[in-house]
Amino acid sequence: MKIGIKINGKWHENDVEPRLLLVHYLRDVASLTGTHIGCESSLCGACTVLLNGDAVKSCTVLAVQADGAEVTTIEGLARDGNLHPLQQGFWEEHGLQCGFCTPGMIMSACQLLARNPHPSRGEIREGIEGNLCRCTGYQHIVKAVEWAAEHSGK
Repeated sequence: MKIGIKINGKWHENDVEPRLLLVHYLRDVASLTGTHIGCESSLCGACTVLLNGDAVKSCTVLAVQADGAEVTTIEGLARDGNLHPLQQGFWEEHGLQCGFCTPGMIMSACQLLARNPHPSRGEIREGIEGNLCRCTGYQHIVKAVEWAAEHSGK
């Protein structure tokens, strides 16, 4: 089946199997490996991307369901060689250790900040609750999102 998806501002058209998951399309067809494959059952959130602005776990979406849609992956956040405020926040506040969960964590936080530019700590924790990190205690991740909220638009 032929599909077309705008990924990080670039149009992609490909023939795909109807059962191909979006996460595999992004990684194997579009060669965007920043979206990680974790549990493949929607529990960990490592594969989170923005689909028409909404954070979704790409292991639960078929590529054909994204036909005609706009997808943003972690690779699409930086602009003109500058990190997105969330990416910079994770750097500044040491919001990662192994980094496996980081792309999904950042994409969930993107949705949060788009909907609520100045969330409380509780709202940040709620906004990332679908993303698991096995390395950190989440404290630095929350601080990274706070940093991004403070520095967005500056």
